[in-house]
Amino acid sequence: MAVSLVLLQEIIKLFLIMMMGFALIKWGKLTSSDGRALSVLLVYLILPCTIIHSFQLEASDQVQRGLLFSLGAAVAVHLIFILFTALLRPVLRLEAVERASLIYTNAGILVFPLITALLGPQYVIYPCAYMVVQLILLWTHGSHVLCEEGEVHFRSILYNINILAIFFGAVLFLFQIKLPVIIDDTMNIVGSTIGPIGMLITGMAIADKDLKEIFCKIRNYMPVFFRLIIYPIVLIAVFSGTHLVTYVSDGKNILMTIFIASITPTAAVVTSMAELYNQDPSYAAELCVLSTIFSIITMPVLLFVFNSVI
Repeated sequence: MAVSLVLLQEIIKLFLIMMMGFALIKWGKLTSSDGRALSVLLVYLILPCTIIHSFQLEASDQVQRGLLFSLGAAVAVHLIFILFTALLRPVLRLEAVERASLIYTNAGILVFPLITALLGPQYVIYPCAYMVVQLILLWTHGSHVLCEEGEVHFRSILYNINILAIFFGAVLFLFQIKLPVIIDDTMNIVGSTIGPIGMLITGMAIADKDLKEIFCKIRNYMPVFFRLIIYPIVLIAVFSGTHLVTYVSDGKNILMTIFIASITPTAAVVTSMAELYNQDPSYAAELCVLSTIFSIITMPVLLFVFNSVI
């Protein structure tokens, strides 16, 4: 119970920061276009710094096994999400935006500050595996879902700044190359702003939407319910049934980092991709906003269930 309470406290903090961003737009101190500048800072500076710093660990056998375990778990989670979505598609008549929103989460913004607070900075390296898998699938499977033409953006994968940061960090980790302390400390300071900046951006995005319209549209609740509740419950059942935590030392905490990444709200990048492929970006944004708001309740509850069952 203690871990879920800590998560609740951290989510409430992030929610309050989100409301600050919301207030800045509503009071006319900033405009929605200012959110793009913060998004550039987040994607091209803050997130890469967080990733590279997280790889500055001793390459012990335990950490290496943990990384391989987290990578396998991340692949398994995405396969479960993709297959489950394919089964639900004809039953629920899922649109392209809904399918992408069910599969891909906003882990990049939320998972690092939450895991740092819950388990410590030494565990931040493990959700990087989740991000690698998600980024690759976003620009392959995600593109196929949204453009429905099977187009694969290999260039977008290879030249994505965060994929490059993961590759660079992994090389440093494998060869045990330590960055100068002043550089690593600088990256740590910049990376520590990921939570506040990410939630400010989310709050600014929400301020641009008609919340009354979002809450009154009944269809919105279906994909949000599955993303935040049903999909995580399916994962807990699979994790419990396969006894994954017994595969490596400290398996429960490592698996918890992947689980937290998988129960975050709908990925904000789905909105951008929906706009790129003319697939109702407004609806994608509504699902992102609604799932973000409800995740304040669902994430601590689901983590409590995870701790109780796994």
